[in-house]
Amino acid sequence: MRHFRGFLGGMILFLGLFSIGYAEDHNLQYFLSKASSKTGELSKMERTELLDRMDGLIEQAQQIHKKLAENVQTGEIDFRYQEGKFWMSKLEEDQGSIETAIQQLKLLREKPTHLVASICLYKSLKDLSANFSAYNNVPSFSAWVGDLAPEMELWVDPIFYKLYLLPLARSKDVEKEPPQREIKPIPKGKKP
Repeated sequence: MRHFRGFLGGMILFLGLFSIGYAEDHNLQYFLSKASSKTGELSKMERTELLDRMDGLIEQAQQIHKKLAENVQTGEIDFRYQEGKFWMSKLEEDQGSIETAIQQLKLLREKPTHLVASICLYKSLKDLSANFSAYNNVPSFSAWVGDLAPEMELWVDPIFYKLYLLPLARSKDVEKEPPQREIKPIPKGKKP
């Protein structure tokens, strides 16, 4: 009985570690290595996983954005009026970028080859990444933003751009040339 419990406990531990290891196969490092490789092609499952990661990234950004906006409005983060107004305008821009990114992700889940939606998502994420990097350089904000700014920058540029947007744009760039019509010579009529 004692050996059975040990065996059962070992199996549960093994399966738990195996499932954790399998679930983390497609993390930031995986996609970075995929982006740096020569064959930066993603399978359908990897594309779905990448969109899931983008969704998670946007959720994190939305939570941090909400906390930052609340803390600036309540005065927990102390700024002069002009500086607070400036940062609130940046946070309002971020709200628009977050909403746009959520809409574009919904479109991409329905139709993964939608080029305009991917470009709009990329632009929204790029704007968010730039603003979060700026927040990270402000001592009052850096505690709230933390590691999300550099992580977001990595997800947006080398990963989403190289692995999703660029191959999609290349596939759309190959336009089918219209079939060329043969020019038939004009029959010469008989001269009288």
